[in-house]
Amino acid sequence: MGRSAKYIVAFAAAVCLVCSILVSGAAVSLKPLQEINKTLDKQKKVLTVAGLMSHGEEILPEEVQRRFTESIEAVVIDLSTGMADEEADVGRFDQKKATGDPETSIVAPKNRAGVGRMPKQAMVYLVKKADAVEMFILPIEGKGLWSTLYGFIALGPDTNRIEGITFYQHGETPGLGGEVDNPSWKAKWPGRLAFGASKAPADWDKPRIRVIKGSAGSVSDAPHSVDGLAGATITSNGVTHLLHLWLGENGFGPYLKKQRPRGDGAAARTGGDA
Repeated sequence: MGRSAKYIVAFAAAVCLVCSILVSGAAVSLKPLQEINKTLDKQKKVLTVAGLMSHGEEILPEEVQRRFTESIEAVVIDLSTGMADEEADVGRFDQKKATGDPETSIVAPKNRAGVGRMPKQAMVYLVKKADAVEMFILPIEGKGLWSTLYGFIALGPDTNRIEGITFYQHGETPGLGGEVDNPSWKAKWPGRLAFGASKAPADWDKPRIRVIKGSAGSVSDAPHSVDGLAGATITSNGVTHLLHLWLGENGFGPYLKKQRPRGDGAAARTGGDA
């Protein structure tokens, strides 16, 4: 005996309701774990670009936490002033979320990085030893060919020498723009200079680092240039544009200026307000 149309509809609705409850429950219960994994992954990227974790190294979450806690200090800064926000809740600060909120972000000035909005505040990671900053790790983002690239750049204590770069999220073409993930390409960055070639911080007004077409040569021969990605000119240009934005006056420029050596030879290396 066949079932009535009402019975079939009611049964289907009941099944859908039960499934939706199960899916919703799973999503809610797994959210804390997802947030933990998200934080853990970001910590790994910071450790990697800081040279405190090898590329592809497999370590337990406890070891990631130990290395991060022992060597890294996170600071929330105001991008417009370069001042550290001592009242900010570092543990709960979400820069991507802040960028998407009109109350905590601004319309980005005209730029070639394809960035539409910029957060009023941003997170800086400091690699410290005996209270002295050995490295500044800054979040960077901008458009490539197919996607927005998210990553970190590490600068030495003078804020000029590049110690490393990494991109942890993008949708560029594998084998072409996707080579931003290639350890061989990332190995070409350490030792290059983000700003001026002279030792006078007063000359470091604008970022000069760029990804060129073809081979750049050695660090000594081309301190401000990095090899281009073969067959990926737009992605290569995108990396240049995003670095110029985030290292410039509308990005971390005001903060970096406060951290540079003073005219008397002393250096501001606490990572906070200079």
